[in-house]
Amino acid sequence: MHCLRTTVTRLQPLRTAQTAKNLSQTRPLMLERDLRMCQPVRCLSTSVAAEPFLNGTSSNYVEEMYYAWLENPRNVHKVCMDWLRVIWTKSPTSVYRFEEFLQRKWSSEKRFGLEGCESLIPALKTVIDKSSQSGVESVIMGMSHRGRLNVLANVIRKDLEQIFCQFDSKLEAVDEGSGDVKYHLGMYHRRMNRVSDRYITMSLMANPSHLEAVDPVVQGKTKAEQFYSGDTEGKKVMSILLHGDAAFAGQGIVYETFHLSDLPSYTTHGTIHVVVNNQIGFTTDPRMARSSPYPTDIARVVNAPIFHVNADDPEAVMYVCNVAAEWRNTFHKDVVVDLVCYRRNGHNEMDEPMFTQPLMYKQIKKQKGVLQKFAEKLIAEGVVTTQYYQEEVVRYDKICEDAYSRSKDEKILHIKHWLDSPWPDFFTLEGQPKTMSCPSTGISEDDLSHIGSIAASVPVEDFTIHGGLSRILKGRANMVGQRVCDWALGEYMAFGSLLKDGVHVRLSGQDVERGTFSHRHHVLHDQNVDKRTCIPMNHISPDQAPYTVCNSSLSEYGVLGFELGFAMASPNALVLWEAQFGDFHNTAQCIIDQFISSGQAKWVRQNGIVLLLPHGMEGMGPEHSSARPERFLQMCNDDPDVFPVNFAVHQLHDCNWIVVNCSTPANYFHVLRRQILLPFRKPLIVFTPKSLLRHPEAKSSFDDMLPGTHFKRIILDDGPAAKNPEKVKRVVFCSGKVYYELIRERRNRNMDAAVAVVCIEQLSPFPFDLIKLEADRYLNADLVWCQEEHKNQGYYDYVKPRLRTTINRTRPIWYVGRDSAAAPATGNKHTHLVELQRLLDTAFDLNAFSGKC
Repeated sequence: MHCLRTTVTRLQPLRTAQTAKNLSQTRPLMLERDLRMCQPVRCLSTSVAAEPFLNGTSSNYVEEMYYAWLENPRNVHKVCMDWLRVIWTKSPTSVYRFEEFLQRKWSSEKRFGLEGCESLIPALKTVIDKSSQSGVESVIMGMSHRGRLNVLANVIRKDLEQIFCQFDSKLEAVDEGSGDVKYHLGMYHRRMNRVSDRYITMSLMANPSHLEAVDPVVQGKTKAEQFYSGDTEGKKVMSILLHGDAAFAGQGIVYETFHLSDLPSYTTHGTIHVVVNNQIGFTTDPRMARSSPYPTDIARVVNAPIFHVNADDPEAVMYVCNVAAEWRNTFHKDVVVDLVCYRRNGHNEMDEPMFTQPLMYKQIKKQKGVLQKFAEKLIAEGVVTTQYYQEEVVRYDKICEDAYSRSKDEKILHIKHWLDSPWPDFFTLEGQPKTMSCPSTGISEDDLSHIGSIAASVPVEDFTIHGGLSRILKGRANMVGQRVCDWALGEYMAFGSLLKDGVHVRLSGQDVERGTFSHRHHVLHDQNVDKRTCIPMNHISPDQAPYTVCNSSLSEYGVLGFELGFAMASPNALVLWEAQFGDFHNTAQCIIDQFISSGQAKWVRQNGIVLLLPHGMEGMGPEHSSARPERFLQMCNDDPDVFPVNFAVHQLHDCNWIVVNCSTPANYFHVLRRQILLPFRKPLIVFTPKSLLRHPEAKSSFDDMLPGTHFKRIILDDGPAAKNPEKVKRVVFCSGKVYYELIRERRNRNMDAAVAVVCIEQLSPFPFDLIKLEADRYLNADLVWCQEEHKNQGYYDYVKPRLRTTINRTRPIWYVGRDSAAAPATGNKHTHLVELQRLLDTAFDLNAFSGKC
């Protein structure tokens, strides 16, 4: 049986006789021309109703709408004067004239106009109006550059003068950061919807040029708003994603986003996808851009209904969008609207498309614009007069001219006016932190004991856990009794204390419920009852915030983007994404580079997302050793040649993100709590351990987590070397797991008094002030940077110039570690151990650098 998943409408629909003939055929009718050129015809067999295409729903809904259209489109549309006037109010008048106005005023500026698909605007308005009537209160949108200014002006209702002033090259930027081009900026607006007479909030997310990268970010923010508003079925908050045909078919993130659509912890209960199918990707024809007949075939993986509609027919477009909105708001599943259109200009307004598509653009030049065609239709049918049409054009042109005049009064560019996710109660009215201090991140002994007891228990009756897990919980109880905690228990203390204070915590990623290294166990599974689970963290306090811990799909790009979007919705939540191994984060590099590291600089948008990246040379081979810290450090914005004036909170405020490599459970506990207690939000990158999870020395006392304690930016040497600093011959600076290996080696060599070891926990922003104190304390010692990573990787290139600035270049900084290499680690265990011993030998050879400059 043929499964109905794709429906087509066209400018001149099939007549009833044609319909009856076509429906008697048993196979789809394929045109002789290449179907990838989107010929908008598809005839379906009569047996389509035999196979429902969405579990739990019925295919009859879409089929009835489709067949009703084929039999008599005018009956479906209920075409009358009032209906056509409604369409006229949403017609491309303002859309077309807006683009024409921009072209007339700034003919040499890139704007990525919407000419050729002006029906997108009435399509979006129809979806929003219909959804608002169904009870939707918030719509979150994501799109690329094509038509973005038009959407901002005519859908989101951004003031025209604010858009026009973006074209002024003399406009000065007042906000900190780089800013971004006008067709990347977002917007947040709450207004009255005149169709439903209800207020609706609309947010268009800022995004980079990386096509489709914003998709999972939109979904994450949508999920968060649904979560915070108690919208468990997606009836109040929804998302709309706009795509280009080439990107929709070509970018893998589209599939990753679809793949999240029905997962329990990631579903947004249906998204409306609108594809601007102009049948070309920059200069590439569809026959070269995809292997599937339609660009929307990717949506078949989730059995989403797909509507192909002629974008030159606003009447058909509005009908299809009404059906799509009703589908989403009825069944809460994804739906796709494919606007088959064209691109009147080149990729941008200064691009020449005739170089590569000469015949196509000869035809396009002959094509009347949708406004002209639709106006002629309405005038011919007596819906409007020629005079009325001309008056409407003059009226909108005057609106644009008036806004253009006002835009000349704008002298300063405020990027904050383009915020897509404002936090009005978190900052001052000027958008600044309410304070520049951070309270102690410690908690009371009672809280530590209580949370620890929860972590060591099964707070549900008649629940049978695995025998191995019983031993783990018993071990936790023993640690609580001894007033110490390991890494997993320190994390439990941080999460539990924040939840107790009403802060939502969400931990997502591959295998995070148990933990890649079987250390976390935040979700317990009954050994006798299938799918019966228990999350002890949700049993800390009756009035606590909910704890969400969810194993993700095997995706980094999509899931990290989703969590980034989730963290945008509220500053009062700790949102964490953990990589299975830190090595795997690079498949999400686009989210890291374009959103996380530079998001605030480009869009004045703060975000407190936390990345947990397991890192460490354990002899596990090139792909299970390195989270590539050098890449994160290379993107830090602090100047290596400038010794800062203010430290601690001020330094954190000025950085673009925080990079730490915690070596103690207490420090990990503090840095997670600090992330919420800071008066602003910055992304936090944490290189987490592997072998240290069970290292006997990697434990912290409750004393290091009590009130008055803080995160330690560096861990000082508190042994014999610190008592007699003048006798110290060498100071070894390091970070991470190698700290414990250095301490053990120093102990074995009886060199505790001769060598001081200092562990840098916060790499960025760099603790210049504390490092200077240590360097000045050990004036007779040579200074060494030691790392287990290869010389061209790890921290060395970041740390060396900052250490030199700290000591004013008065002493050399020596390197101890592995030699430069292409791969992050060796795959041979013996080689790994030899390399480790070699670097330890060098670190404690006090003559290793004698005679060297």
